[in-house]
Amino acid sequence: MKTFDPVTLATPFFILTIILEIVLTRFGKLRANYEAKDTAVSLGMGLGSTVAGVLFGGMIAAATLWVHQFRLFDIPMTAVWAWVAIFLLEDLTYYWFHRLAHERRFWWASHVNHHSSQHYNLSTALRQTWTGGIAGTWLLWLPLSFLGFPPAMIAIQKGISLVYQYWIHTEAIRRMPRWFEAVFNTPSHHRVHHARNPRYLDRNYAGILIIWDRLFGTFQPELDEEPCRYGIVKNLGTFNIVRVAFHEWIAMLQDVARQPRHALGWLFGPPGWSPDGSRQTSAQLKADWHARAASSEPPELDRAA
Repeated sequence: MKTFDPVTLATPFFILTIILEIVLTRFGKLRANYEAKDTAVSLGMGLGSTVAGVLFGGMIAAATLWVHQFRLFDIPMTAVWAWVAIFLLEDLTYYWFHRLAHERRFWWASHVNHHSSQHYNLSTALRQTWTGGIAGTWLLWLPLSFLGFPPAMIAIQKGISLVYQYWIHTEAIRRMPRWFEAVFNTPSHHRVHHARNPRYLDRNYAGILIIWDRLFGTFQPELDEEPCRYGIVKNLGTFNIVRVAFHEWIAMLQDVARQPRHALGWLFGPPGWSPDGSRQTSAQLKADWHARAASSEPPELDRAA
């Protein structure tokens, strides 16, 4: 079966639709917020991610092929059932990768740049990591190769997932039909994921199917009474692309160097963890918000970690 790269094929579509969203917004036909420097950073991060993918791609492909030698089953790429199985298993893998990337600082350091824009538009989808290969999250997909899925099949499905997630980075689409919202990840669900409101933090990790969040207790619907506010809990306030790409790695290593006896906590605790509790994790921010809500005090939305 001939293989292909869904992301490469879709790249012209990405560029054209970003341009279209900008033009239609200028004419008042769509709702979207663009800022020139912010968009430039997103496009630059996307380009850098492509270069990083080339640099680390050979190593990842070699590891996947090596594991495939010891596969439990021979799964044919030509079987329909095999594509249904890889669709479900790869999407489940993505859910746990995405959740890990939010809940543990070492992997958050690689993923945080995707959340660093205070705008939410199609260009935000291209704001991808340069350091995923270093973070090693690609290891989570190796069990699929061990099961017997051909490496090319895994790569294609990962590409399909990435292409799918492009269109959900928009404010132009408010809601999809109810049945679609119940099963699939949508712009509404993913706006929640990108929001920094305490109510919305660390929710909706889905790739394609939102059913995983419903199943594992991480689903949060978008509420009309609480608009999403985008970015990270403590926004960077800069369009320096190098800082966007590496700021959390630098901050994490500085914390380790300053207090090496707490290295495990600094590296693998949740983002916002500190040994003396002087910073706040997402769980603490949410707890504070719930406490204020229970006492009928209006929640603050700009608490810094």
